[in-house]
Amino acid sequence: MYYAQQSPGIAHKLSQHPGQLHDQTPWSRNAHHNVLGPPQPPGTSPYPLFTHANGGMTALQHHPHPHMPGPMGHHHHQNSLSHAHYQSPPNGNGIPGTHSGLVPNGSPGNGAVAQIMTPHWQNQLMKCEMIRASRSPHHRARASAMASRTVQKSAIPITNPNAVKVIDPNGAAKDGEANGTPTSTSSTAVANGASPTSTAGGSTTAASVAERPRPTAPKAPANTWTSLDMGGVNIKNLPPTSGLFSFSFLINLYLNHNALTSIPPEITRLKHLELLDLSGNSLVTVPPELGLLTSLKELYLFDNHITTLPSELGTLHQLQTLGIEGNPIDPSLKHMVQEQGTPALIAHLRDSCSAPTPPPARMWRNLISPTERENMQSDPNVETFSVLSYNILCERCATERVYGYTPSWALTWKYRKDLIMEEIKSHDCDFVCLQEVDIAQYEEFFLATLSEQGYDGVFWPKSRYKTMGEADRRMVDGCAIFFKASKYTLVEKHLVEFSTVAMQRADLKKTDDMFNRVLTKDHIAIVSLFENKESGTRFIVANAHLHWDPQFRDVKLVQAALLMDEVDKIANNFAKYPPRPPAPASPTDGSSDNNASSRPPPSYSDGAKIPTIVCGDFNSVPDSGVYEFLSSGSLPSDHPDWMSYTYGKYTQDGLRHKFGLKSAYAAIGELPMTNFTSTFKEPIDYIWYSTSSLAVNAVLGEVEKSYIDKVVGFPNPHFPSDHLCIVSEFRVKPQKEAPAPRPPPVFPESSR
Repeated sequence: MYYAQQSPGIAHKLSQHPGQLHDQTPWSRNAHHNVLGPPQPPGTSPYPLFTHANGGMTALQHHPHPHMPGPMGHHHHQNSLSHAHYQSPPNGNGIPGTHSGLVPNGSPGNGAVAQIMTPHWQNQLMKCEMIRASRSPHHRARASAMASRTVQKSAIPITNPNAVKVIDPNGAAKDGEANGTPTSTSSTAVANGASPTSTAGGSTTAASVAERPRPTAPKAPANTWTSLDMGGVNIKNLPPTSGLFSFSFLINLYLNHNALTSIPPEITRLKHLELLDLSGNSLVTVPPELGLLTSLKELYLFDNHITTLPSELGTLHQLQTLGIEGNPIDPSLKHMVQEQGTPALIAHLRDSCSAPTPPPARMWRNLISPTERENMQSDPNVETFSVLSYNILCERCATERVYGYTPSWALTWKYRKDLIMEEIKSHDCDFVCLQEVDIAQYEEFFLATLSEQGYDGVFWPKSRYKTMGEADRRMVDGCAIFFKASKYTLVEKHLVEFSTVAMQRADLKKTDDMFNRVLTKDHIAIVSLFENKESGTRFIVANAHLHWDPQFRDVKLVQAALLMDEVDKIANNFAKYPPRPPAPASPTDGSSDNNASSRPPPSYSDGAKIPTIVCGDFNSVPDSGVYEFLSSGSLPSDHPDWMSYTYGKYTQDGLRHKFGLKSAYAAIGELPMTNFTSTFKEPIDYIWYSTSSLAVNAVLGEVEKSYIDKVVGFPNPHFPSDHLCIVSEFRVKPQKEAPAPRPPPVFPESSR
């Protein structure tokens, strides 16, 4: 809405009509007025009426008259461009003389059909009136310019010298709230569209505006202006090639009171739109592509010719107001808005929307030629295996509050678990590494189902389960590794609790940062040691789930460093184990010269020479410190991701590991994304392998781009988690024989 909002310490003074009161309070009223504005002339009110207790009829809504007192005449236009979030007006209970219930629509005695007047519908009608009052050309731009010129600016900004410096997701310090004192909003921000009273809090929508923790925070492109007013200028057509759609930084777009008959799908390029006003045009339909603008909070379609709404709008999970008044809309949809408000309508559209067309199967990307693969398959000495890593999104985290764009039926665990299992079975990998598996589902579903496919498993939950009761602890998630029991023997299994390991390390200085940032997190990794039953080849498989918060990138680095230190220690001990004794030759097998079981099992002089896999959800993008550390084997002590925190030798000497790891997808480039939500789309899951002992044959490719462009995010009816599973096939490199020692040099005898 466009109500005057006054920021503390900033005086808003607008030029006023001589007949207008100077009261700046938006909801102030003279004592003798019981209506929301001046009365209409008798018999001409086109808006709903309500009945007073004495039986009199009074107009509830009206066009504001420029010469009548009260803030509805002009003041509600103040800073209309400046507010990205619009406060709802008081409900009917706070307005003298209003009553919830059936309200006759039309003039007294005209026999019009009654409609329900609820706070939801009052809010709808109020906003409709504000839009109708802004039909003049560039109304909001002119009002915003007037407001910005009249704002009193202080020469010296008043700041809190004791404010705590808050580190933003990019590592830069900024003034944050300290001791309950919020930072001030500059007048420049107000003029450019930022509401001085808006906050980052939630909304009243049924689906959530609060996002599930993301590894990095989405950022709108920086620009000096974020609002564009093209209202009231008689625009008749928006071509798909319009330069308007290149302004991807826009937050507010006003196309109201023009002559538009359609909106092109290219409007979806404006991904950061929070307010879109299409009122007062000649629209008959709404483009389904609007459902991709998931940042929308206000969508005004007042006074068009729209009869129905596409179910694709159900993905607008942050929408607070959908303006439909003044349209011949489907009565059932209108009734839903009247009784339950916009959130209920959006939820109805979301759950009634048919599933999109399934995407084509993900294609394998081969890193070896067909000839090499044929030769490899015909050589019994070549040993291959496959690894799958998958964050399955545990049941406790898959809530409608977080994934408001997902149909409720597609978000249930009963529906998702079957898709997850189908995905795992279809790849038939030797090692399956899962994250976010809770105790109950591991025991009751995954282990029970995968054991039928010949798998055995290793599982540990996060550390918090130790402090919970039996019922609650079964909902705690953790990491699991499943392996083909017919092919591999589990030698050992190790739990790596990052907080516990950090406390036990004498070489890590116990700083305040360690206690306040690292030790408060309960993330884990598990490390399992395997041996091939046929060849005796040993494998180290680690499955990790690092912290998510981008403001704790230093914690992710510490966790990654602790993980590699533990893998190094475990690998060195594993290398000391003597080789397995060779299996006795079978008398029935006369030709076993080329059989892998007849070869002597390999021995390892160093833990780094054992084939090693480190996979999981690292919550780190490819340009992060975690990725650099794992891929290059080192990280300097002055890397920005340390964010000026101190962690003993890690921040004094930097990080190092000796495994020579490389991402399985690095040869073709990391996938465009492995985590996909309405606000985040990046690769954060990886399968790392030791390049000295392993090579990649193939990796599972990306999801078809044409499909991704048409969906808001995961989970959805086709993808049961917000993560993609990643799969890679490896081959074991033959061990290089140590060169024979050189004989000692022989010198000719001296002639002396």
